[in-house]
Amino acid sequence: MGKSISEVGMEDLVRAGVGEEEAKWLMAELKAAIAKVGFSQKELWREVTARKLLKSSHPHPLHQLLYYSVYDNYHNGPPLYWFPSLNESRHTNLGRIMEIHCPKLFGASYEDPISSFKEFQRFSVQHPEIYWSIVLKELPIHFLEAPKCILDFCDKSKRGGNWLPGSVLNIAESCVRSSNYSNKQDDCVAIVWREEGNDDKEVNCMTLKQLREQVMMVANALDNMFSKGDAIAIDMPMTVTAVVIYLAIVLAGFVVVSIADSFAAQEIAVRLRVSNAKAIFTQDSIVRGGRRFPLYSRVIEAAPLKAIVIPATGEGVQVQLRNQDLSWKDFLASVSHLPRPNYYFPVYQSIESVTNILFSSGTTGDPKAISWTHLSPIRCTADSWAHLDIQSGDVFCYPTNLGWVMGPVLLYSCFLTGATLALYHGSPLDHGFGKFVQDAGVTVLGTVPSLVKTWKSTGCMKGLDWTRIRMFASTGEASNVDDDLWLSSRVYYKPIIECCGGTELSSSYIMGNLLQPQAFGAFSSATMSTGFVILDEDGRPYPDDQACVGEIGLFPTYMGATDRLLNADHEKVYFEGMPTYKDMQLRRHGDILKRTIGGYLVVNGRADDTMNLGGIKTSSIDIERVCDGADESVLEIAAVSAAPPNGGPEQLAIFVVVKEGMNISPDTLKKRFSRAIQSNLNPLFKVRWVKIVGMLPRIASNKLLRRVLREQWKQHVQIQSKL
Repeated sequence: MGKSISEVGMEDLVRAGVGEEEAKWLMAELKAAIAKVGFSQKELWREVTARKLLKSSHPHPLHQLLYYSVYDNYHNGPPLYWFPSLNESRHTNLGRIMEIHCPKLFGASYEDPISSFKEFQRFSVQHPEIYWSIVLKELPIHFLEAPKCILDFCDKSKRGGNWLPGSVLNIAESCVRSSNYSNKQDDCVAIVWREEGNDDKEVNCMTLKQLREQVMMVANALDNMFSKGDAIAIDMPMTVTAVVIYLAIVLAGFVVVSIADSFAAQEIAVRLRVSNAKAIFTQDSIVRGGRRFPLYSRVIEAAPLKAIVIPATGEGVQVQLRNQDLSWKDFLASVSHLPRPNYYFPVYQSIESVTNILFSSGTTGDPKAISWTHLSPIRCTADSWAHLDIQSGDVFCYPTNLGWVMGPVLLYSCFLTGATLALYHGSPLDHGFGKFVQDAGVTVLGTVPSLVKTWKSTGCMKGLDWTRIRMFASTGEASNVDDDLWLSSRVYYKPIIECCGGTELSSSYIMGNLLQPQAFGAFSSATMSTGFVILDEDGRPYPDDQACVGEIGLFPTYMGATDRLLNADHEKVYFEGMPTYKDMQLRRHGDILKRTIGGYLVVNGRADDTMNLGGIKTSSIDIERVCDGADESVLEIAAVSAAPPNGGPEQLAIFVVVKEGMNISPDTLKKRFSRAIQSNLNPLFKVRWVKIVGMLPRIASNKLLRRVLREQWKQHVQIQSKL
């Protein structure tokens, strides 16, 4: 890149891949845009995107040329690429309630949803009772017994207070019942889906009434076999059947145990043991790209529990079942004698009752068993409602699994807002998934950064029409700016809402939103009602308006956050050793956050990913961001450090996956990485070792396992020290 927009000429546009005639038109439009707004970088990019000069059909080098040249030498925080309009802001969920309530709450100081967003977010932290009383009226949550209040602190053992005390409900009932709150009627489409390989067939649809009847049938069958409160596992892809099973388990007063379908038998066994599960729903196999991969065999290797087995394709299972196991067909047949098998009276419970046992990703050790209650879905739905603006009429697709937190988040975010859940029964890495997104009319598409990188590098989404998408959501790992530039450019630079949180929070603690300008790879705000501080190395909070880097400390009054763990000391994990702020014991989350000029937030990795290179602290994320653009052969990258066994400064190692067909030596990459790091981060940082690998180790949710790479590097350092 390296050119400012004033230096870009016709030959640059042609070199970026457009013909001469189109280059002439683009130059004329650029000059017109500059004439209108001048060289103010933010305003010029806003004008370029408003004029829709850049189209998805344009080659990516053209998008790069204009974006990077407009923002050349920009030093006012992360460059902004999407800007809210005042008219549209008033029609968002948050904007609408602000227009109704903020004139009363703020008086004359209230201006509009964009200008007053920060004030409203601060207000929601200081007055959570008022904020949550407003939001609960917006969501179709049915309480058998209404809460006595929003929040009380009578139980001093609960650092975060007691939320919605006294309330009785069944959150799954709220998912499947019709409601006038969100125009959620029985004939509305609740789920759309397609099987991999059926790309040219119509998308399948299920109405809310059909969903409710299927859920109730499964709930009746569960009652025939299990005792109330039993934990029942789900280990299968996130199909329509998996969603029905999940809701039925909760509706009938049992507890879901979430297990990702990619786990080996040993990992499945750990989760079944910790949760004390009584049975497991699974598939005979997983079908991807026409190939079958075993699943039932992994499940029965893990434990002798009763398994209910769903066929991956067709009507009958294609494996020999053990005597104690049941096919899906026989399981449903167990209620055929009932006069109304599709009707079920929900099991109502206290809001504190456990509905789902999920497990932490295990990136830093053994997975923690995290209990979700009936409160947890309210929190995650409220964040999707407020920050992703999920509404009735939206079609929300997010390739994930019920074994990871995004599975339940997606499910509840659709069914508690009146949006349609879009499921693709297959791999999200290929054209077939993209065509489903097009054909299903997806309006909100969730991604993880490694998925976007694959789409971009393979070109598999070329030629598709994604223009119904009004926003993307991204979570799971740090985003790459250039990959996000590519993704947003597919739909005329619609926003990518970055999300970062945790299973134990039931939500994200930082996100983007539609009331603030957005920057690639950055978060524009804490989520509504979330308070936090960024701590320096001595545990002291930085001022809220100061650019800084440090570990985050969450305010403990966090609606939806856990107050228990099944297999660990909750107090020790989340509170012990954390500093006190304004008479509050802060809650540990473990992320290192960077607050930029302008107040945007960037995740700089986990506290345990921090490096000390020559006495200077930095993060794996910072190193990776710089090295990612150091050579065109780089597909993926991971940075770790380790100290020699006999002491001394930590040494930096970089693991690299190179693009297919590229041929480059580790020594060449080492020189280029060193140059990039010394130019962009610190001239004292040195790359000690570069290793080219076929793939980086990841857990099933795509999170990078740096600890595995760190152990490899430690072993290498130890061997070298002996030599």
